[in-house]
Amino acid sequence: MQFLLALIVVGPLAGAAAALLPAPPGLKGKSPDQAVLRHGVTVTGVILLAALVLALGFDHDHPSTMQATTDISWIRALDVRIHLGVDGISLPLLVLTALLTFLCALYSYFKMPAGPSPKAFVALLLVLESGTLATFAVLDLVLFFLAFEMVLIPMYFLIARWGGEGRQAAAWKFILYTLLGSVVMLLGLLLIGLKAGTFDMVALATDNGRGLTTSVQVIAVLAIGLGLAVKTPMWPLHSWLPDAHTAAPTVGSVLLAGVLLKMGTYGFVRIVLPTTPDGMRTFAPYLAAFAVAGIIYGSLACLALAKPGNKGDLKRLIAYSSVGHMGFVLLGIATMTPTGVNGALFANIAHGLITGLLFFLVGAVKDRYGTADLDTLAGATGAALYGRAPRLGALLAFAAVASLGLPGLAGFWGEMLALFGAFDPAAGLSRPAFLTFMAIGAFGTLLTAAYLLVVVRRVCMGGPRPAGETAVADVQGYEFAAWTPLVALTVLAGLWPAVLLGLTDPAVQQLLAGGPR
Repeated sequence: MQFLLALIVVGPLAGAAAALLPAPPGLKGKSPDQAVLRHGVTVTGVILLAALVLALGFDHDHPSTMQATTDISWIRALDVRIHLGVDGISLPLLVLTALLTFLCALYSYFKMPAGPSPKAFVALLLVLESGTLATFAVLDLVLFFLAFEMVLIPMYFLIARWGGEGRQAAAWKFILYTLLGSVVMLLGLLLIGLKAGTFDMVALATDNGRGLTTSVQVIAVLAIGLGLAVKTPMWPLHSWLPDAHTAAPTVGSVLLAGVLLKMGTYGFVRIVLPTTPDGMRTFAPYLAAFAVAGIIYGSLACLALAKPGNKGDLKRLIAYSSVGHMGFVLLGIATMTPTGVNGALFANIAHGLITGLLFFLVGAVKDRYGTADLDTLAGATGAALYGRAPRLGALLAFAAVASLGLPGLAGFWGEMLALFGAFDPAAGLSRPAFLTFMAIGAFGTLLTAAYLLVVVRRVCMGGPRPAGETAVADVQGYEFAAWTPLVALTVLAGLWPAVLLGLTDPAVQQLLAGGPR
């Protein structure tokens, strides 16, 4: 188990280095480009297989215990350690990251985005995977920061070199926002480590803030929270996200929404909640207020983009929808209750599955029609997917109703539990304030349903293809292979939420309570 977790974290880095080397003569296939893309599929497939074996070997009777741990001294002067481990909180995120990266590599093998050499593309994809997996596996504050930063450079180049129109400006905006937030976050992490006398996240969670004064906790939460809020992204620190998504290639958008945004919310759960509970209690009402503001703002922005005549971009609309969905995650965390935090973790996974599928589908629509402009797609000769590409239309409608939180699909449980958590927040938090936040969040679900149904009506509905018009390709074999796992897991998590909640709940209970592990 220790070896598996180390392989999962380090394996993609070795694969990235190998991708830059010349392919052996027997493995070149039809061309060197095909060989390196096949290498990306192979490496990400091995990492996914290792993640699944790790999940099967995980002791599901004790999900609150750190498992597959490695603890090696690294920088003795600061007591920084190479400390790895997984519990019921991090395991689902590890598997989600490995799955989405594999699906992106598989999709790119058949539909490589336009841009420079595939060698650099595959190497950057693997470095991005390694940094994301490390973020969810490390248990040392310094290592967490290094892994958190490791993903910025590969994502910057994926947007800047393989993106669409406006990619340079979007890439710069992405990296400047996240770097500035990370500088502030580093100060907060160092403050905790130096004042508590350790950077070990397990020891800090066990201590549950008893070794830190309230003033230190308040300062630390403010600093760390700002850095995490930018990555999440929380309104009003979200403005880099729509530009990044609109300009990014399809697989870049899938990974950005599916796993990179989760790094911010994971930091709140893994570091802020257990390590600085008093400071978190001070800021929880403000975090909840920003969260519900993001829910309403994201929904209203999507409604404006979906309105006829506004030249709304479908990728941009899905990006704004992420601001709203991540608002529910932050609301659940702000309640500081097991119900709310479990809802936040469930919504994290659901958002990764559903929004990853949505970006795949929007990319496919843009490839077929040459545009993601809603007015063009909804025009007289627009997409009309039900009549022209019925399988693609059905998948888009499925992803939309999953995203709006239809009961029986994954999007429902996380948002419902976050609202339940707001109904009865933790002791010391204002219940009238959180009841207000709950009501606003519930209203946001109605707005979410409104804009997604408008999108489905405008893009999917319409007459059949006129005689003589060029046929539009329906779902291809490689698309079916890349999207089916996301559809299946969306249904599975919706019908059987205990698969996730059985892992996260004991770990969350322990994390919020502190005490021995």
